[in-house]
Parts: sequence; structure tokens; C-alpha cells
Amino acid sequence: MSTAQQPVVVLVHGAFAESASWNRVIRRLHGRGLRAVAVANPLRGLPEDAAYLCDVIDGIGRPVVLVGHSYAGMVITQAAAGNPAVQSLVYVAAFAPEQGESALQLSGKFEGSTLGAALAAYPVASGGNEFRIADDKYHHQFCADLAADEAALMAATQRPVTERALTDGLNVNEVPWRTKPSWFVYGERDLNIPAEAVRFMAERASSRGTREVAGASHAIAASQPDAVAGTILDAVGTP
Repeated sequence: MSTAQQPVVVLVHGAFAESASWNRVIRRLHGRGLRAVAVANPLRGLPEDAAYLCDVIDGIGRPVVLVGHSYAGMVITQAAAGNPAVQSLVYVAAFAPEQGESALQLSGKFEGSTLGAALAAYPVASGGNEFRIADDKYHHQFCADLAADEAALMAATQRPVTERALTDGLNVNEVPWRTKPSWFVYGERDLNIPAEAVRFMAERASSRGTREVAGASHAIAASQPDAVAGTILDAVGTP
């Protein structure tokens, strides 16, 4: 496949992360001659976040493979609905919702998430609350398989998410993972979205390929970039 024919890989971070969380994955994709764009996810509300992602896709003007981490699985699912530019979907320790489902609903569907106890909440001017992971709990909760100094940097640069974003349900005419191919990669020791939940969503979506990485945390793009990049390459290589 020539560079002109290849899709652009669009990487979307979730809550409590930011665009640089994809850096190690991007290096590997660039090493394979792929163009990758890391989107700054607003994390304000599912309709707004998905609309912004659609703007980015329109601006690229080429077919894309959408890759979402965590809450961004909600965003890529909504943005891909009815969008002919989206070739395939990759869920990286991410939610793959059914119509009406929210991130909050899916995170509580199976036991094992300890995220709630790690969160700090405060009101925002637009109404309601937003959440961040408390600095002293970030390493254990989000990225236990990374070094402490990197975890401290990630905690300091995390992007908070609104309560509304986590409670907004998917609202589409047709759920895109029913008609577009999807891939999944996740960590066995994910404390935000239990591995059992991702297994359930991958099976429900008839995943073309599913990787469970032993011992890996929720921050799998940072801690296990080879596995994540490999899953993305599988998605790019399949029409």
C-alpha cells in the first residue's frame, strides 16, 4: 500500500491523559511510514467531543483509522457513525458502547474498577462537576507499570473530564462497530476499566483481533506501545 493510499491514524486520548500519552505509539507508527495525528480531546461532553473529532477528520481529508483510549472509545464510536472517512476502529483499553450506553454504565458493568475512590471532584463554571485523579493515587490507579517519575509527570499533565461526559449515552442512528471492523487491546491489570469489561465489549463487537497484555495497566499506550502499535497496524492493513 503506497503512502498516498494509506489511511491516517487518528489517536484520541481519554480522561486523565493528554495527547503526548501516544508519543511512544506514534514513534512506532512513523517508523512504519504511517501518518498519525494525536487529537486533543476536550473531555467536556460526548456530543461536543465527537463533533470536534469529526472536524479534525474533515480537515484531514483522507480515510482514517480511529484509535480511542478509555473514554475516547465513546468519542470515536459516536464520531464514526455514518462517517464514510472512517475505515476502522481501534479500542485501546476503551469503551465500545451500544446505543444509549455511557462510560459510567460500562465501567460498572463488571467488578474490578477502583477509579471512583481515586477521584477528586470540583464544580466547573459550565455547571456540574469535573474529575481528576488525585496526584497521590495516580501512579497506582492509572499507570502502575510505569516508573514513578513518569507517573508523576502524567499526573501533573492529566486532562480532567466532566461528569456529564462520563454520563452521556451514545446517540447514533447505527452503532458503527456493527458495520466497520474493530480491534481491541487492553491490559490484564487495568484498574479503570476491568479486563472482563473489555473482553465483553470486544466479543460483542465481533472484534477482528483482540490483545490482552499480561500485567499491563490502563495506560497501555505508554507502557506497552509495541502491543498497541501492533494492533493499529493490523487495523491499517485490513480494508
